[in-house]
Amino acid sequence: MSAAIMIKRIAEASPRFKARMAGVLFLLLVLTAAFTEFFARGKLSFAADLTAGIIEVSCMIAVTLLFYGIFKPVNRRLSLLAASCNFVALALELLQFLPHGVNIGLGFHGFYWILIGYLIFRSTFLPRILGALMAIAGLCWLTFLSPPLASSLSPYNLACALLVEGLVMLWLLVMGVNVQRWTEQSGTAAASVSTSSG
Repeated sequence: MSAAIMIKRIAEASPRFKARMAGVLFLLLVLTAAFTEFFARGKLSFAADLTAGIIEVSCMIAVTLLFYGIFKPVNRRLSLLAASCNFVALALELLQFLPHGVNIGLGFHGFYWILIGYLIFRSTFLPRILGALMAIAGLCWLTFLSPPLASSLSPYNLACALLVEGLVMLWLLVMGVNVQRWTEQSGTAAASVSTSSG
């Protein structure tokens, strides 16, 4: 199967499937990161460490794209801004040789999760409490913009962010989104776009 056909099938997939895929990919990302950070730090070869990094970045890119599609009906511009923040975060984290590049990248992840939290809160197809939880995760990541603050709150800021994100992703994995409400909100968003452009 060609990549174009696979991308088309994913684009046409139901929002519940996309939400569950985001949950699975995020779980894979967290498990890979936890394994390399806590169990294999300094023990992996360069190739294995690089492979783990590629898995983590690929999963986060896929989650970001899936979230963009899921939350586009809520607010297309904010969903695009959120995705852009996360891509900047990933780029900064990949440029680890820059002074504080990783901390700034984690700060951009904070902005991303706050925007996603707002989009969840404004959506009609997910419980609002999940939006509040994601905003809390975003605030935890924002602490990394100030290394002294992040250091003084460590490891609680990281643990809280990962726990909250994990809870939301677990919800997405098990429950997905309410497809009927997603379709209604998507139809409302499409109608407002056609009205404003007409």
